[in-house]
Amino acid sequence: MSAVGKKQMVTLDGETLTLEQVVAVARYGAIADLDPEAKQKVQRSREYVDQLIAGNQTVYGITTGFGMFSNVLISKEDAKKLQRNLIMSHATGVGEPLPLEVVRAILLLRANALAKGFSGIRLSTLETLLEVLNSGIVPVVPEKGSLGASGDLAPLSHMVLVLLGEGEAFYKGRRMSGRKALTQAGIEPVVLEGKEGLALINGTQVMTAVAALAVWDAENLWESANITAALSFEALEGILDAFDPKIHIARPHKGQIEVAEQIRLLTEGSTFVAPKQHPRVQDAYALRCVAQVHGPSGEAVAYVKRVVEIEMNSVTDNPLIFPEQGEVLSGGNFHGQPIALAMDFLGIAVAELANIAERRLERLVNPNLSGLPAFLTPDGGLNSGFMIVQYSAASLVSENKILAHPASVDSIPSSGNQEDHVSMGTIAARKARSIIENAAHVLAMELLAACQGVDLRTGSGELQLGKGSEGAYRLVRSKVATLGEDRVMYPDIQLAKELVSSGKLVKAVRRKLGAKA
Repeated sequence: MSAVGKKQMVTLDGETLTLEQVVAVARYGAIADLDPEAKQKVQRSREYVDQLIAGNQTVYGITTGFGMFSNVLISKEDAKKLQRNLIMSHATGVGEPLPLEVVRAILLLRANALAKGFSGIRLSTLETLLEVLNSGIVPVVPEKGSLGASGDLAPLSHMVLVLLGEGEAFYKGRRMSGRKALTQAGIEPVVLEGKEGLALINGTQVMTAVAALAVWDAENLWESANITAALSFEALEGILDAFDPKIHIARPHKGQIEVAEQIRLLTEGSTFVAPKQHPRVQDAYALRCVAQVHGPSGEAVAYVKRVVEIEMNSVTDNPLIFPEQGEVLSGGNFHGQPIALAMDFLGIAVAELANIAERRLERLVNPNLSGLPAFLTPDGGLNSGFMIVQYSAASLVSENKILAHPASVDSIPSSGNQEDHVSMGTIAARKARSIIENAAHVLAMELLAACQGVDLRTGSGELQLGKGSEGAYRLVRSKVATLGEDRVMYPDIQLAKELVSSGKLVKAVRRKLGAKA
């Protein structure tokens, strides 16, 4: 995962948007603009739509109603009202607002899809959308209400309300009406023309925005899990034979080989690991099978990343405009199945990282398994040490097991049974995001416990951590002191979790290993 520039310019052409650019805009306020060639595509597409409207031709969503009302013809005079009514009637989301970073990603992804030139939107409307994004206005978009086909209709309608001077927005740290936000930013509200309402809300950008940020975070989490596993391995005097390259070449899954190599590299030079002559023949699975468990999760993250990057640069509304061929074609690119399946897979993969991390944490706190003082406290009884840290981790992994149940296997008909199979992709994406957040907390808990175990092990003599794991240990100890007597633990967990989620843990270890941070 490479570093993200804080104020870079991201130019949208509908074809080449990267995850790094999405993060730069969503989290760090990078500015987005349109590629000149994309502007030409948008204008050509719009010119063709205007011809269709002028000729009173029957085209879905342009001169007809929507969904079950696709057979109802709309006059040229009512075209503007049709588009406005679409947005007003479809803004039916409920629940807490989506995080600001997610909504910024939604605005960016919708603009990128429109920049492909298949949607028939006016260039001026697309430019207003980007102006809203770049000004720092963030529409209030409720998190619930999407079936994931026809795209994210309800949440995207809340986004578009603000462009019309309706709805609500966050601006300069305050929640206010959409009209007030536009006025303060000096932006004129949009008056939608034919096809534009549909072009703005018929797509998968909500689920894809959540997915893009989730997969970015999952990459970092996977690398963090390898680091916390290495530290636990050393604190528990693990047997390195399990990571011998010959074992993994004999079962040549790419992820497994990569994780085994990482564990060897992280623990290189360690005197904590079990010596060649030791009474145990092999370790429990939570240590011995790190490569076989983490590896597939890493491969799953890589697969999901490919799917998300394709979707980020796809056109997902309906109907699509092909001005060169003189065609308007109705299809189903709004269906969120690719993201739904991928995000269910991502949630399962990350839940497994947390599952095995919690088992390593249990081994650390259990004196019958670790050879360390019970619950990692030198004065047990008077002190509880890490007893309830493991308890909390167990709660989180159990919650993840519920969240990991696939959303994509569900469907429910809507719109008079016209939309009779839906993806639930946005639910899948939101669940995966929650699993990632829970997993980051579990890794933080393992990180703290492993460092505590290292400290308790060091008390019996001079020992040296591995080349990479030492960098992780030093970073943790620069923020969180060794636990002597009991203290309030949640601030320690939050500090460790920030080290994990921010990527600081990964960067510190990469620097220690001499790799590019």
